[in-house]
Amino acid sequence: MTPTRTGTILALGVSSVLTVGGMRAQSAGITRIDLQRHDLSIPGREVVQTIVELGPGVTSSRHTHPGEEIVYVLEGAPLQYEVAGRPPVTLKPGDVLFIPAGAVHAAKNVGDRKGAELATYIVEKGKPLLTETVDHAPR
Repeated sequence: MTPTRTGTILALGVSSVLTVGGMRAQSAGITRIDLQRHDLSIPGREVVQTIVELGPGVTSSRHTHPGEEIVYVLEGAPLQYEVAGRPPVTLKPGDVLFIPAGAVHAAKNVGDRKGAELATYIVEKGKPLLTETVDHAPR
């Protein structure tokens, strides 16, 4: 194999590992950047921190997490959150939101530029971080 081909294969392999470990399947207009993941002193729990960026007008799928999510809006356009059992709330940079474990929710960028949040999850270790739901709307 040539050095160029070997380098390309190595780069693809590293990219695949990073994609599996650091990024999840993403919807159009949504970027998830995993920052850190650590075991907690609570058995069976871990913390995951991720930056989630939503393009203008983009809405996330309705989904749940196997634990709590703490949202801090970092920058950009206002983000509107719908959480089951609560009225919708629109947050601007610097605002925070607590989402209980298992609550169906979705986020929408209601502005004309990118919006970003820092999502901190306290979740059950070994479970998928995000599970999409098929219901029509958070209630």
